[in-house]
Amino acid sequence: LPTFTDSIKPSAPGNYRILKNEAGAAAVPGLDPGQYLVDGSGKVVYKVEENFPATLKVDPAQTGPPERLKGPQANSDTGSYRPWHKTDTAGGPAGRYLVNDQGAPVYLADPGINGIHKTRPDGSAVTKYDAPKATLMSYIIKGILNRQLPWGLVLLGVMIAIVLEMAGIPSLAFAVGVYLPLSSSSPIFIGGMIRWLVDKYLRKKLMHKNLSEDQLVAETDKSPGVLMASGYIAGGALAAIVIAILQGVPKQGLANFNKAIEDWSTTHNPLFGAANGDLLSMIPFLVLMLLLYLVGREAILRTRAGKSG
Repeated sequence: LPTFTDSIKPSAPGNYRILKNEAGAAAVPGLDPGQYLVDGSGKVVYKVEENFPATLKVDPAQTGPPERLKGPQANSDTGSYRPWHKTDTAGGPAGRYLVNDQGAPVYLADPGINGIHKTRPDGSAVTKYDAPKATLMSYIIKGILNRQLPWGLVLLGVMIAIVLEMAGIPSLAFAVGVYLPLSSSSPIFIGGMIRWLVDKYLRKKLMHKNLSEDQLVAETDKSPGVLMASGYIAGGALAAIVIAILQGVPKQGLANFNKAIEDWSTTHNPLFGAANGDLLSMIPFLVLMLLLYLVGREAILRTRAGKSG
């Protein structure tokens, strides 16, 4: 096997050789076609994946002004490169590249939001963040601009929406439920069930007032539970912002704090890190559900208007 001599080395030091596993009689059973790195004992250690082919070139006149790398990779590479925005998939994936003076791409600048590469060439991990709504809108916009929108799926969705409306089911709510993942739609469903129970209680409570349907809806919309649910939404958004800020703090600044929390949880919490450890998060969730239901029924935290009535 030929020796691996690429300038970008794997995270584990060592001498590697290149194994080209091609489809055919000489293919290694159980190993997908591709290039692999084999160590001295003959064990397959890494699979070589290229972000772009070595033959990809660009006219230097199409690139931007020189810039240097940022982040941890700048410590080992102090060279300057020119940015190039590739808008098509011919010869390689579309994206932002950093090319040298000869027009050869050296780096693919994978974004931190909606990025697909979660490891650097040296094997270190990179945190990526997802933006599903932005991704969905980008698919629609790109499809319209490129005239490659899957109109078959669009028309199928239109027909499903028409059938739902004819059946008396809100098509928008149905579409949102299909679009959102189960982790996001489940709390919405549970919140809707709590709202249904509270509305059922309030309708029975206000039955003697002979209110119209619009008046009953207005009264249920004034429930303290609606205000608390709005607070849940705002609190969740603020908590996500705080978590994102802490993610950006240098790890050394929070290393001792995180280690203390982890050590305490490992010692005192039997569910921490266990197979059923996620069940622990159900405890505060159940508490929030019960609190929202009791506030909606004005059993606790009753407003002054509720007390006087």
